[in-house]
Amino acid sequence: MSELIQTRHGRVLQLTLNRPAARNALNNALLGQLAEALEAAAVDNTISVCVITGDARFFAAGADLNEMAEKDLPATLNDVRLQLWARINIFSKPLIAAVNGYALGAGCELVLLCDVVIAGESARFGLPEITLGIMPGAGGTQRLIRCVGKSLASKMVLTGESITARQALAAGLVSDIHPDALTLEYALQQAAQMARHSPLALQAAKQALRQSQEVPLQAGLAQERQLFTLLAGTEDRREGIAAFLQKRSPEFKGR
Repeated sequence: MSELIQTRHGRVLQLTLNRPAARNALNNALLGQLAEALEAAAVDNTISVCVITGDARFFAAGADLNEMAEKDLPATLNDVRLQLWARINIFSKPLIAAVNGYALGAGCELVLLCDVVIAGESARFGLPEITLGIMPGAGGTQRLIRCVGKSLASKMVLTGESITARQALAAGLVSDIHPDALTLEYALQQAAQMARHSPLALQAAKQALRQSQEVPLQAGLAQERQLFTLLAGTEDRREGIAAFLQKRSPEFKGR
């Protein structure tokens, strides 16, 4: 049984974490499969958006503790997971998380790598590493504080407590909440809406949005303008404006 199920929906690729016996814990093998799938999608011109999801009870319950327990200090220093997370992080196309149930530890860190997070009513988000005598190590402390602010991020990291979908929505961690049975459906609808747009504009907009979290404002504004200017030379821009003026739907080609 594959630990990562890939399903196509037109220009949208759905990636389903599939380790139910392990609560979808993110071991090295699954992270590797996820990185490979995203790298393939990044160069596939027929894919515009990816959606990551889990099952009804667990998006992903964290890292695989059995795997982690085997690593001493030298093994941790040379852990391949750092490279795997980096490969996932550089995915250039829109990435949506459809979350039901628990997204904890590494599962929450995977959510934080996504551009849009759509949650079911049952969803819970947390970084409980402190209860194990460790701390988040895949970007949790840095990305969560940029997402929800200092006070809530500090509370979650230092107590290990999780938050509900409603709390996550209020804090800005998720964009929408739906009944659990409809979470994936709405995520795929949102992905399909994005996929109708110019692939070049989608990637440029994602890059600018990411930069806003990583560089000072003036540097981000300069990058935004550069990307805006580069799009001026594309066929998609000409098609988009022409279609609007002619009151028809655009036909973007990614050129």
